[in-house]
Amino acid sequence: MLRKFRFPIFLIFLLSCSLNCSKTGSGNTAPNPPPPPVIPPVRPGPDADYWITKSDGSVLLQKQATLKFGDPNNGYDFIDVDSTQQYQTIDGFGYTLTGGSATLINHMGANEKASLLTELFSNGTNDIGVSYLRLSIGASDLDPVVFSYDDVPAGGTDINLANFSLAHDQVDLIPVLKSILQINPSIKIIATPWSAPVWMKDNGSSVAGSLLPQYYDVYAKYFVKYIQQMLVNGIAIEAITPQNEPLNPGNNPSMVLTSAQETNFIKNNLGPAFQAAGLTTKIVAYDHNCDHPDYPLNILNDPAANTFVFGSAFHLYAGDISALSTVHNAHPDKAVFFTEQFTSSTGSFDGDLKWHLKNVVIGSIRNWSRVVMEWNLANDPSYGPHTPGGCTECKGALTINGNAVSRNVAYYNIAQASKFVPAGSVRISSTGGGTLKHVAFKTPGGKKVLLVLNEGTSAPVNIRFYNKSIITSIPMGVSTYVW
Repeated sequence: MLRKFRFPIFLIFLLSCSLNCSKTGSGNTAPNPPPPPVIPPVRPGPDADYWITKSDGSVLLQKQATLKFGDPNNGYDFIDVDSTQQYQTIDGFGYTLTGGSATLINHMGANEKASLLTELFSNGTNDIGVSYLRLSIGASDLDPVVFSYDDVPAGGTDINLANFSLAHDQVDLIPVLKSILQINPSIKIIATPWSAPVWMKDNGSSVAGSLLPQYYDVYAKYFVKYIQQMLVNGIAIEAITPQNEPLNPGNNPSMVLTSAQETNFIKNNLGPAFQAAGLTTKIVAYDHNCDHPDYPLNILNDPAANTFVFGSAFHLYAGDISALSTVHNAHPDKAVFFTEQFTSSTGSFDGDLKWHLKNVVIGSIRNWSRVVMEWNLANDPSYGPHTPGGCTECKGALTINGNAVSRNVAYYNIAQASKFVPAGSVRISSTGGGTLKHVAFKTPGGKKVLLVLNEGTSAPVNIRFYNKSIITSIPMGVSTYVW
């Protein structure tokens, strides 16, 4: 006979509670504990490639040993790169293709010319990927002679622009541009005049003087003809500025154009002429030094002129690079360009590398510039050609002597960025690093690029991205990291 085994009732209650119950001091069942926090996965750091140019010139755009991201344990400063914080789009890096530059290049042997243009404008392993060019509308001071596209005998006029001709540019400039476009069909071009034709000016001279009001409308049509005829030659002009260095009357050619005059010209003549002709070429104001941000602000603050203006352009022979941010902050919907800075025949490689990287390249981009351009692409060993009264000490990025080419400091100032940061890249956040100057980008292909200037002795630093870092020792000079 089986006997029934019975637990005492209190033991059954205790067993049940130990398996199923949780008690609070008040006797109420506690809520379920919160789930553990979701920790986003740390992105594994890839390898980083980098290239350096030392300020003493002993190493020039030279690739270094690959670095690996990891978890460093040291006391070095960090440069933190954050691709989630994005700023302006980058349109390109480059130089001014002056008439003198074009002549020197076009007179090289066919093989040497092709090799040089490929190096400059292609994106191959040994090339530097220049993506933006500046042209003069008519002569700049680095052409052999002064000319406009509508020169007439003294005392004459040509209000119908019947004599308009690109004949000077057809000799060397346009053939070189066509070769460049075969290498890089998407290169962007901004163009600017050093002077209007002298018959349109109040002093009848290529030097100084101002545009006579009765010729504002004719001069606007002059720009339209230039853009249209360049396009006939297969050359699209992305943007123009109404006047190079409008407050500088001392060059040859040159022309004074006050901010009030430029405002009136843009809103009453140039903008409407572009609109009537169906042109999409952008109008960029000013194109002069950082000491007068009031000049472009006067134009942008005029409601009628503002509608025609894409942005403002700057040089840095006077003032501070922060002027670009002053203008950007007042009109954040308008672009900012940096279009010219020369290196001198009397300058040093060390001084020009440091100053230009700090101010022109890193400085202008951190102050919202979409474009960075040094001045003259090429000169001969005597710093020519140039006009009478033109710059006698402007040192090109290249020195061309027949078929021989020397690469000068301005070449490396641009190449350390242009080789790695194609048009369409976006500036992203980079912070820290102590006294090191830097700027970072995300390319259209998703790569991250960090450009770092060290003005002092060799400095070890951690470069951190998504909680992984590389340790690198940055020599005096400029380094570009890509991952």
